[in-house]
Formats: sequence, C-alpha cells, structure tokens
Amino acid sequence: MPLTAYANTFSGNPLDRAGDRRVDPAWLAAHMASPDALAVAVWNGRPLVETGGDAGARLAYLRADLVSEAAGGDERMVFLGLWKNAPVFAAEFEGPADPAEGPLRGLGRFEELRGLALTLPAHEAAIAATAKSLLEWHRRHGFCAACGQKSDIVDGGWKRLCPACKAEHFPRVDPVVIMLPVLGDRCLMGRQSAWPHGRMSALAGFVEPGESIEEACARELKEEAGLICTRAAYHSSQPWPFPSTLMIGLIAEVENDHATPDQTELEEVRWFTRDELRIMLERGEFDGIHPPPPLAIAHHLLKAWVGGFGG
Repeated sequence: MPLTAYANTFSGNPLDRAGDRRVDPAWLAAHMASPDALAVAVWNGRPLVETGGDAGARLAYLRADLVSEAAGGDERMVFLGLWKNAPVFAAEFEGPADPAEGPLRGLGRFEELRGLALTLPAHEAAIAATAKSLLEWHRRHGFCAACGQKSDIVDGGWKRLCPACKAEHFPRVDPVVIMLPVLGDRCLMGRQSAWPHGRMSALAGFVEPGESIEEACARELKEEAGLICTRAAYHSSQPWPFPSTLMIGLIAEVENDHATPDQTELEEVRWFTRDELRIMLERGEFDGIHPPPPLAIAHHLLKAWVGGFGG
C-alpha cells in the first residue's frame, strides 16, 4: 500500500529487504543456491532489460547462478530482497565489452536507467534504482575510510567490513533539498548553464552537516537566489540513483521577490504565475521555457503547487 499520495519515480520498491536475515551468511548462501533465485544484471550502471508484451521495456530477471557465473562469482552479487519467497540479487558487470554481446547474449540489452525510468513499470524502476545505487557504492568504496585497507562485502552487500581495523561501512545516501520558492500566486524557477536551452526547474542543494532540512532549504535559497525563506512545507521525497541521493521536495514560502541568480549554481531565475505554469505543464512550454521532465520530483512539485498544495 502506498505510504503517500505522491509516488515519485524510483520509489515504491516492492522487495522485502530482509534486513534482519541478510546478516546471516548461511541464510544468504541458501538463498543464493535456491533454484528460485533471480538476479538483475547491471553493466556500468545500466540494467539489462527485455521487451515486454506491450512492446515496453521490462527488467530481465535471470537465474542467479547464471548471472553469478557470467559476472565472475558470488562475490560480485548483492542481495536486493525477497519477491514473496524468491530471493532477488544484482550483479555488476564492468569494462568496455557489452556482456549482452558475450556471456549474456540473447537475454536482453543494457540501457541507461535515466532514459528507461518512465518506460519500465514503476516497481521495476525502483528495483533497478536500488541495484544501481548499491552497486555504484561498492564500486566507489572498496577501501576502508579509516585505515585504507581493502574492505570485504558482508550482509549481502549492505555493509563493508574492514578485515584490518574492523571498521564497518554502510551504503551512503546523500540528502538533497529541492524546493519551489513561492510568493503569493507566483513561483520561482532557476536555470543552470549546463541544462538544455530553455529548461528551468526548482532550486536544489545538498544538506550540510549540522543542518535540518528546513535550514538547508533556507540557506540554499539565500545562496543561490538571494531569497529569504519564511516557511517550508514538505511535499514528498525521491530516491535518485545518479549516483545515490535522496531528493527531499519542499514548497518554500519566501519574504519577497528580490531574486538574483548567484551566477555559480544558477545563471538565470524567473517568476511564473500559477496560470503560466499550468500552461507550461499542459503544453510542455511557455514563452520559450520548458519545465523539468516527469522523471524528476521537481516536475511534481510544480504540478502540486499549481493544484493548490502549499497554499
């Protein structure tokens, strides 16, 4: 059952992560050896997919033993969770050679998750995002941050343990506030120079140590656009597997409309009325400005505000 009325892309993973059982090596080994065990293959961050019955993409669920052998052994596998009673794993394939042209020939094709996300069934996009984030963390954090020794994968991939100093390391998720500044019947969007021409979106920034979500929202608005936040209302959140952040969506009331882009994070800012934004969302453009795509939580912040969320 959904926990919120706002289900953003990459949320809604249906797997039971079995956090209380994956710490048992014998339990994990038995599930890895199960004939019902399935696995998702990921090559350089791209999940393996196949064409579904409606011509859309679906994740290619393969036998876990086949994926393990192709990937180079069980140590390349991480445990994603249980689908009912069937264990589901994921394995990372690295290197320039496409495994779909090698050991996984004929079983599917690897595609970028960002482009796949809205064509996959929502629950499969969430499973793929979990696999990508977890495998990317292992790729980037193979050595102990305390003593520098190579660490070992334990608990099905949900922890790394240093054999030298016994330090434990857990998958990292970086919190990011993403907020739509509003003043009366207007909202502000900003533009980064790297974005496609005409694209504007909500403002965003990482939560820093010692900050609450609301404090991070206020600081980022001041730094990026010179705005003073007077109130922040939580809307929803989104796992964002590029590589692994948690987007925390807010509607932020501001003191005045004296917005100025900092020319570092933002090169341009612009105010829009609800009616202008409604047209933009319906047509995909207003006065040369395009909204963020439906993949992004920013798109749904805009839709929510147009619909009356946040006052």
